[in-house]
Amino acid sequence: MNRKDLQLLAEERLIDARTLLARGRYGAAYYIVGYAVECGLKACIAKLTRAEDFYNKDLARNIFKHDLAELARHARVDAIIRALEQTDADFERNWALVKKWSEESRYVPHSQQEAMQMIDAVAEPNHGVLRCIRQHW
Repeated sequence: MNRKDLQLLAEERLIDARTLLARGRYGAAYYIVGYAVECGLKACIAKLTRAEDFYNKDLARNIFKHDLAELARHARVDAIIRALEQTDADFERNWALVKKWSEESRYVPHSQQEAMQMIDAVAEPNHGVLRCIRQHW
């Protein structure tokens, strides 16, 4: 899987989340939209790697986790996120919501409102988390 694959997967997962939301599958929508962010952050990480670099086992171990804040650090967008949090209250609220996501959310029921809020936090065109990530992938 390469950077382009991860970018496409991020966009597909966002579409999947919206489709699931429309079909009343709120928990699944919440869960899948988190993977859109994860794939986007991993695309940012892929941009930082070069094929001729020797395999870094510690980096590989850390990027196969599902912690969005940690992935943002490895993607080197955490400073950008912190700066946005200081200047954009809407982005700050969106990131605060999104970074709470984990792969464990698949075991937790989520309401329509929770799923809608999560998708909006990710996809909002001016202050959404994916907008920020797209600028760096």
